[in-house]
Amino acid sequence: MTAPVRLTFPDGASREFPAGLTGMGVAESIAKSLAKKAIAMKLDGTLTDLSQPIERDAAITFVTRDDADALELIRHDCAHVLAEAVQELFPGTQVTIGPVIENGFYYDFYRFDPETGKNNPFTLEDLPKIEARMREIIGRNKPFTRDVWTRDHAKQVFAAKGEAFKVELVDAIPADQSVKIYAQGDWFDLCRGPHMASTGQIGLAFKLMKVAGAYWRGDSTKPQLTRIYGTAWTNQKDLDAYLHMLEEAEKRDHRKLGREMDLFHFQEEGPGTVFWHPKGWTMFQNLVSYMRRRLAETDYLEVNAPQVLDKVLWETSGHWGWYQDSMFAVKSASAFVNPDDDERDHKIFALKPMNCPGHVQIFKHGLKSYRDLPMRLSEFGIVHRYEASGALHGLMRVRGFTQDDAHIFCTDDQMAEECMKINDLILSTYADFGFDEIVVKLSTRPEKRVGSDDLWDRAESVMARVLEEIAEKSGGKIKTAINPGEGAFYGPKFEYVLRDAIGRDWQCGTTQVDFNLPERFGAFYVDYDGEKKQPVMIHRAICGSMERFTGILIENFAGHFPLWFAPLQVVVATITSDADDYARTVLARLKKAGLKAEIDLRNEKINYKVREHSVAKVPVIIVLGKREAEEGTVNIRRLGSQAQTPMPLADAIAALVEEATPPDVKRMNEIEWE
Repeated sequence: MTAPVRLTFPDGASREFPAGLTGMGVAESIAKSLAKKAIAMKLDGTLTDLSQPIERDAAITFVTRDDADALELIRHDCAHVLAEAVQELFPGTQVTIGPVIENGFYYDFYRFDPETGKNNPFTLEDLPKIEARMREIIGRNKPFTRDVWTRDHAKQVFAAKGEAFKVELVDAIPADQSVKIYAQGDWFDLCRGPHMASTGQIGLAFKLMKVAGAYWRGDSTKPQLTRIYGTAWTNQKDLDAYLHMLEEAEKRDHRKLGREMDLFHFQEEGPGTVFWHPKGWTMFQNLVSYMRRRLAETDYLEVNAPQVLDKVLWETSGHWGWYQDSMFAVKSASAFVNPDDDERDHKIFALKPMNCPGHVQIFKHGLKSYRDLPMRLSEFGIVHRYEASGALHGLMRVRGFTQDDAHIFCTDDQMAEECMKINDLILSTYADFGFDEIVVKLSTRPEKRVGSDDLWDRAESVMARVLEEIAEKSGGKIKTAINPGEGAFYGPKFEYVLRDAIGRDWQCGTTQVDFNLPERFGAFYVDYDGEKKQPVMIHRAICGSMERFTGILIENFAGHFPLWFAPLQVVVATITSDADDYARTVLARLKKAGLKAEIDLRNEKINYKVREHSVAKVPVIIVLGKREAEEGTVNIRRLGSQAQTPMPLADAIAALVEEATPPDVKRMNEIEWE
């Protein structure tokens, strides 16, 4: 007789059950209501089907649709239902793979047309029909069942069905893994699982979103497939919220707003690099100026290292070995024109993908004492990284960008304090731009790394204590988390994730502890006992890529920037030519007060002028007519409002100057007055 298994529940209680009883059997033995609500289970933390027999002692947790783990199952099962719907509606279509992705799922299909001998891709017009069939399949509420087949049997079955891609996938399964088949009624697919109990548990909160082309195995020499994307959520409310966010994101797209506001453009001759227009460059420099002031407050020393450095330097740093595929290598033109010239002129150089090796060279230049530490070196360094053409995305993903980079050289004893100072600077910077939902994640040692375990233990221990202090200091306002195995190859790091106005998360700031580069380059300082010691090097970025952060700001504010950050703050627009001279006076007064202002004296109706400047997202429009010219007043019209506020000119300028003062400058002014 087989010995029973002992299952331990989340409340700590444990019970014995017959070996081989399924998860559903356990749930039914506890309560019918639990069996009805459960969609899966966790055995020792591993998500598993309820139909799985339990053969060993384990900790067990039942998963319901309201649990966080349910969402991935809903999306996974929805992908299977999509594949079944497609094959029911379009016989002869082959299914390939259909994974869960962020916010949804996709499935790739090969729809061969025997009449033309070509792939016949799906279109957007097909999606409503497929969606309707998916709802029908979900309504059938067929159970998901799991079976294990031999490889030969699986290949025979799929080959008989004309599923050539599935045959290839069976061959790709590692020899030590079983071939699992999941069925929902009569339809089945090759899948690792797990799945919910039945198709009815998926619910109807899903939507097919778009179609795209994809190559089998990502290889352009192989058949082209149609990828159908979908999204699925726990309930209709969450689905509606997500669709609303997408609608808002489309309105806020920084590329669209960049055109409307005349900020920047991209073109083929400079792929992945930004052509900044005057207003866009003004805004970008506003961001740089703000960051420079913040760094000056906290004793950073700004430096500038070369953009082009000998390959040898990058070999020493390790970047040539780790990141060579993402680097741009260059030679002198003479190496191509006159290849027989002196080989010394044909050295390989690299455009820097990061600033850190250059900063180590600056630290090493001249003898450093423990009294010089911590030394905080900052640079708004232009770096270049090769990104695949398909990955480029406006300001968010470029090949040439500016980092608000800094490196702190300090002692072991100073490391925790410096990490905390960096944290305070990062959080206050985000707060100045209106970001108050922040998550700080500690990423720990990856599998491939440099440095001894002792060094990693020490660094992770310090950063774990700092993480606790960050949470305590914020009173729980700042959320914290651990990212196991996601650290840099040279050390653990903090990642700062901010949430924007429509609920999207952006990873921007980082703090990375590095014992590797100082050792590789032989950097040292003379300690109080006269001995040479290796400094700790802390890599730090706040915005990260300044271009990307600018794109995030454009989308977060939807172009409605606070006055202090707007590239053009005020437009003076006249109703009638009788006010032209007064408008010029007003413009001169605004500029003298330090405001960025322009004038619009065109012979156009005022409503036309207001509409045009509103599309360009000008925060303030001063409307002037004959009466205002006679009285020395102005009418203030705010972006997004129909109202006009009349004010004396002097009062209006004073109010706008106050509003246009950056938040960090206001704080400094308050300190000076105290």
